[in-house]
Amino acid sequence: MFRRTFWFTAGAAAGVWATTKVNRKLKQLTPESLAAQATNKAIETGHRLKDFALDVRAGMVQREAELEEALGLDAPVDPGPAQGRELPEPRRGTALGSTPNPTTHSIPTISYNRNEDH
Repeated sequence: MFRRTFWFTAGAAAGVWATTKVNRKLKQLTPESLAAQATNKAIETGHRLKDFALDVRAGMVQREAELEEALGLDAPVDPGPAQGRELPEPRRGTALGSTPNPTTHSIPTISYNRNEDH
């Protein structure tokens, strides 16, 4: 009699355990749960990509500083006398009979980004 009770209880416990596992798995496979899992994975991937990009950027800045130091480019650049220089006024009677412009023009300053020409 004791043997039958033991096996009956063991079978009932196994049935409850299996039913619980199956129900959990079914809840994980509902569309809402799948959407939430996909969203969480996408957010996690975004954070990893952001961290990777920040690491790459930090490495680039460090390497650029090393290269500038090695090449002696870390000194401040003197803009030179060309900035703010005014253009001479056009001569009278130039091509196509144009009239002189009484205003003076200055040379536009363009910042040079050495990373643009690669």
